[in-house]
Amino acid sequence: MIQVGVTGWGDHDSLYPEKTAAKHKLGIYGKYFSIVELDASFYALQPHRHYHNWIGQTPDHFSFVIKPQQAITGHKKGKTIAQLKDEIKAFRQSLTPVVEAEKLKAVLIQFPPQFSCLPKNVAYLRFLKEQMQDFPCALEFRHQTWFNEIYAHETLAFMKQEGFIHTIVDAPQVGMGSVPTVLEATHPELTLIRFHGRNISGWNPENKDNWRQVRYLYRYKEQELLEWVTNIHVLTQQSQNICLIFNNNSGGDAAPNAKEMMKLLGLKYNEQVSSQLQLF
Repeated sequence: MIQVGVTGWGDHDSLYPEKTAAKHKLGIYGKYFSIVELDASFYALQPHRHYHNWIGQTPDHFSFVIKPQQAITGHKKGKTIAQLKDEIKAFRQSLTPVVEAEKLKAVLIQFPPQFSCLPKNVAYLRFLKEQMQDFPCALEFRHQTWFNEIYAHETLAFMKQEGFIHTIVDAPQVGMGSVPTVLEATHPELTLIRFHGRNISGWNPENKDNWRQVRYLYRYKEQELLEWVTNIHVLTQQSQNICLIFNNNSGGDAAPNAKEMMKLLGLKYNEQVSSQLQLF
């Protein structure tokens, strides 16, 4: 099964009629895509009532990819092990409505660029997997050392051994904070692919205050998406489910590119679950 979606549902104006109220957007979004990445949980633990509300607005086949809060992924320092255990437990419990509704596709654990391939960080990954119990956990690294010629094989082998889902990225290659596209699944049930765009000049903006407006400013060309159709075919031989998330939305390009990708894959907008990869 292949599912396509974007990050969040609020900032994709091309999907909604003018002046659509925020509370109505997710329901409309679910008519176009069958999966969404939820970022609100990264900034604050979400109460059950929010999840119940979001679940109620989405169709039965809909799924969420959900980020844990910042402290868990190392974006905020200063937490003790005991505090981290408490935060991870609270995060797990917050997802109960999504799990019970069978709408949790994966927990997306995206690490900061400084999280490099070091023994202490490998140990933290083991700790994190243990604390997350049987939740499906997808890793996205943003430091090149995890996939350099020295550690790439070991990284993939470790992820397979621990049961982590590989989050494959399409992103600019501009230094150690850029992870290459590695077309190898680590979990038989699921592989995530996140499209960040290819804005090389804006990936590390000089003005740090506007990085969100610059970094993901990119629209994929049809030929670039067609290359990914071939890649996705390779990955369908390794994982039962493939989820594509477009994050290139600084200029509102994520939703149009996601729609275009679905067309290239032969997926109808509201029938992704039952559709097959028709090109092969």
